[in-house]
Amino acid sequence: MPFERDPFPFPRFENDVTFTGEKKHKKLLCTRPAHLAQIEQPWCRLNDGATLTSLRRNVVYHDEEAPRDSLDLHLKAMYNQHKEFLKTKNQALFQRETLTEDHGRVLKNRVRKEPPKDDVEKEQIKVWSNSQKSSIHSIEGAIECHHNASTNRGYSRKHDGGFYSA
Repeated sequence: MPFERDPFPFPRFENDVTFTGEKKHKKLLCTRPAHLAQIEQPWCRLNDGATLTSLRRNVVYHDEEAPRDSLDLHLKAMYNQHKEFLKTKNQALFQRETLTEDHGRVLKNRVRKEPPKDDVEKEQIKVWSNSQKSSIHSIEGAIECHHNASTNRGYSRKHDGGFYSA
């Protein structure tokens, strides 16, 4: 008995037997060759300006402030033996760039934004106070629940949802 059901999922793939022809492709957006198109905008912006990382990977790059060996690394560390005695090895080798902001070196391609100054004194802060003290036993405005204080912790309701009267 042959299978009535098609075991292959939709959409069916085409092969040499069921090939229906080439599908129409969208028109290419760029008609110029890649090596000529990369010279013009907007593609040339990607390679015009170097990032800090790409500059540091360059063969001729030399950083005068970078430690040359282990002794330089230890000398430039922020560790002070007289004030911070018995620190771990990792804590003793923290560099100024890691801990402080006033090291004077540019580490990332980010423009530092100053936080906006809050003029709290100029703005008037609105304070609202209730003229009438509400009772702490009042359930008015409370979230309705069968566990609130007016229902005797949930045990004073009838089975139909009503209240027992005293």
